[in-house]
Amino acid sequence: MVDGDARMVEILKVMETEFERRHECRDIVKRLGVISPSRTHIKNHPVGSPIALFNATGLLRGDHIEVYARMIMGYYMYVSAIVRIPVPVEDILSGNISDVHYTGEIVIYPSTRYDIWGTEDPRVTQIGDLWLMVYSGRTVNYFNPLVRQERVLPVVASSKAGDGRSWRRLGVFTFPKGIREKVVSDKDAFLMESPTGRLLLFHRPHFTNEEETYHLVVSRVNERRDILNRTFGEAEVGDTIEILKPAPFERSLGWCSPPIEVEPGRYVTLVHATDRKTQVYRAFALLFRFRGDEVDITSITPTYIFEPKEMYEVYGDRPMVVFPCGLIKLDDEVIVTYGAGDYVVGFGLIELSELLSLLEA
Repeated sequence: MVDGDARMVEILKVMETEFERRHECRDIVKRLGVISPSRTHIKNHPVGSPIALFNATGLLRGDHIEVYARMIMGYYMYVSAIVRIPVPVEDILSGNISDVHYTGEIVIYPSTRYDIWGTEDPRVTQIGDLWLMVYSGRTVNYFNPLVRQERVLPVVASSKAGDGRSWRRLGVFTFPKGIREKVVSDKDAFLMESPTGRLLLFHRPHFTNEEETYHLVVSRVNERRDILNRTFGEAEVGDTIEILKPAPFERSLGWCSPPIEVEPGRYVTLVHATDRKTQVYRAFALLFRFRGDEVDITSITPTYIFEPKEMYEVYGDRPMVVFPCGLIKLDDEVIVTYGAGDYVVGFGLIELSELLSLLEA
């Protein structure tokens, strides 16, 4: 994008030859099982179980993982809420998770003009003494055929670290005037703190232009103090940098999960990609570090490392989807929480040494 349209994002040009990726998959994720909607009881809603439960993030808390998943109560408007499900780590690692019944509670649900048609795809990070959840809010414009602007925006809520049941909305992230008018949606978002103390939003805006483009970007949150302490409202982001472009065989990229620190100052995260021809969702990994407030990618897995193969990933409400939203580091292993087929919450395990060997080859 150049001039008019290019003003929407300041491009960080990444030479494709530096990170050559092949249209192949070396799947290194060991499947551990799923949480299905029929085995989940929602204790704070009269409808006892959801119809669909997927796209889950997670945080380790002692001997269990706080799982936050997107849930659907009905198919009429496919409106989502976010449910908290505490899951013992032992249930996951033992492979018993598919057979256990769990109790969850709705913690975020549609209630503002920025998320009235759904609260979707949460990601949670800890910054200071707060857990910060960024989710995709279907705004009041979502179903309006006359308005094709800001149909989905990233909304942030906070909870005191270690609580996880009580969440307060802090704000909704928008681009500055002159850019936001071209935003159709902005999804796949999470927050990180840079070494200099700046809040950075990792997100994937979709701009309306001749090609209907999607961009994997990182932006600075302009007022950190404002977003963490004020009453709910809009918060602008700026200094947006495009991190990576899709390969020729991909339609779009999106951030999967908040990163894990594998060594001091070195972080690994996953990126999902939709296949240009088949629309299959797969994921690859990237390794990065910070240079001041900027994200510096140091390596990318040359192939995908995760793709649909189990029945519950191949066939669901949306076929052929693995959609990770959480990475939890356990010593030398990493638990992946993900949506499978837009219908169940999947759990997988990655050997950290194997992942790093692919990134450092």
